[in-house]
Amino acid sequence: MKHRIVVLGAGYAGATTAGRLAKRLRREDVTITLVNAEPDLVERVRLHQLATGQDLRPRPFSEMFAGTGVELRLAKVTAVDVDAKAVTVTTADGAEELVAYDTLVYALGSGWNDQGVPGTAQHAHEVSSRPGALRLRERLAALEAGGSVVVVGGGLTGLEAATEIAEARPDLDVALADRGTLGDWLSEKGRTHLRKVIDKLGITVHEHTAVAAVESDTIRTTDGTAVPAAVTIWTTGFAVHPLARATTLDVNEQGRIVVDSTMRSVSHPDVYAVGDAALAMGPGDKPLRMSCASGVPMAWQAADTIAARLTGGKLPKGSIRYFQQCISLGRKEGLIQFVTADDQAVDRALTGRMAARYKELICKSAAWGVANPTAGLPSRRRRVERQGTESPARVEAAA
Repeated sequence: MKHRIVVLGAGYAGATTAGRLAKRLRREDVTITLVNAEPDLVERVRLHQLATGQDLRPRPFSEMFAGTGVELRLAKVTAVDVDAKAVTVTTADGAEELVAYDTLVYALGSGWNDQGVPGTAQHAHEVSSRPGALRLRERLAALEAGGSVVVVGGGLTGLEAATEIAEARPDLDVALADRGTLGDWLSEKGRTHLRKVIDKLGITVHEHTAVAAVESDTIRTTDGTAVPAAVTIWTTGFAVHPLARATTLDVNEQGRIVVDSTMRSVSHPDVYAVGDAALAMGPGDKPLRMSCASGVPMAWQAADTIAARLTGGKLPKGSIRYFQQCISLGRKEGLIQFVTADDQAVDRALTGRMAARYKELICKSAAWGVANPTAGLPSRRRRVERQGTESPARVEAAA
């Protein structure tokens, strides 16, 4: 009987894991099922572009995984029973089906987090999903000149959304509300360049501003100030998919699955988690942040570990570290902030058009990497030694 591997979620992390496993294991020994609600890869790092009216290149999984042996199952995951080793999915026509597994890779990712602020869910827009970006695209297209747009959140997503909109629609009044100081995590060079671009684009910045409520045409700050906002875009962080919290998996207070250095659940050895859904520790014993920069290396680690454990190979020992933070500031400007292994800014940054080209290359390579998960590396498919089992010595060594 073939070993059944089921991957839930086909974002950068989930899709990369499935593709890499297909390159590592023999089709005669395993089945790899990738469950996802959409037939195409969502380039999440480009959703701010989609929101401003730009058309993104379609990246259908049917082409990416053609001839690999990965089976794409178009369905929404509605329940996970890690004790029965089964997943409940609902297809587009409403049919409910059960998918059994021997090894599960949980990669359902994250969505926007309204932080429980009154009115946010009803009145604000998000750019963490394709449907959300398309709704925002429609709303911005209908907004007349002089209309006010407020982006709440001064992190990477907020900066990219605000600058993209201001560049694409110079006729709009774009503002950014930041709880702290603009770019306070960047180096001095990075902060200086960011401020220069923000000023050039005419974006109003409300620093040290916390939002207490969102209304249909206004945001209200905690000090009682009303800021006009015909469109409010909420980018204050991410919340993981709630399904993991409903299982017996060991999760943290945010609902992220606690994993070891191989991305294996600390409570269920047949479950792995990658991407935003996983709580993995990086350099300095700090949690890896929710990002593509974390998710793709996590996918490599999980896929190589699963393959090694099934084939009796050597477990990977590489650690995940950071090198840079890449920020697009519209189509003509960018900022590449170089960082330490544990993601702290150093006194080096690339700015301007060169940085914009660099960021574009990173975005293209992220999508290309999904279809080429072992590029430049040996990809000999190995035979599974034991169907659904691992040697006691190997399990003990990995614990």
